[in-house]
Amino acid sequence: MDRRKMLKVLHEKVAACKKCPELAESRTQTVMDSGNPSAEICFVAEAPGRNEDVEGEVLVGKAGRLLTNIIKAAGWDRQTQTYLMNILKCRPPQNRTPTVEECQNCLPFFKLQLRIVNPKYIICLGNVAAQNLLNREDNISSLRGQLYDYEDDPVKAKVLCTYHPSFALRQGDSAKEQIWDDMQILLDYMEKNSKL
Repeated sequence: MDRRKMLKVLHEKVAACKKCPELAESRTQTVMDSGNPSAEICFVAEAPGRNEDVEGEVLVGKAGRLLTNIIKAAGWDRQTQTYLMNILKCRPPQNRTPTVEECQNCLPFFKLQLRIVNPKYIICLGNVAAQNLLNREDNISSLRGQLYDYEDDPVKAKVLCTYHPSFALRQGDSAKEQIWDDMQILLDYMEKNSKL
């Protein structure tokens, strides 16, 4: 079975999930992904926002446009060379931060999705994504600036943690520059390893 078929089956299971009653009741739809599931580069964010809940795609709206610009600046095409997904598949009301329990409920879906996609590089956007993927409690500001290893058979990926684009929109140019500094760490690593 190919990746898209496997993801379709998983999406049907996610759409039927009612483990978090508040989220199941308030969502318009579950939001699985966007981009290419065969891509080597995977962006992971925390949860759908209002725009994502309406459109059914990960990272749209202002934050999505900023991410698209970051992806272009890195020399990639968002639709063909990256895959985007969230830890949570449902929008928390008023875009609040997901609870620990909500993340725990969604992690089996998330981990299976990651195994299906099996990327080489994962970029965590924000606290919730980084903490849940790496199983750490550190704040994003202390996790950024270096690469981590993620292993969950068959996935063996290098992980970069950085700020979420929505944080950069609120904070301004200095946060955007910090995101780009983080991206350079991954881009440098990728360039060095392409020559091996």
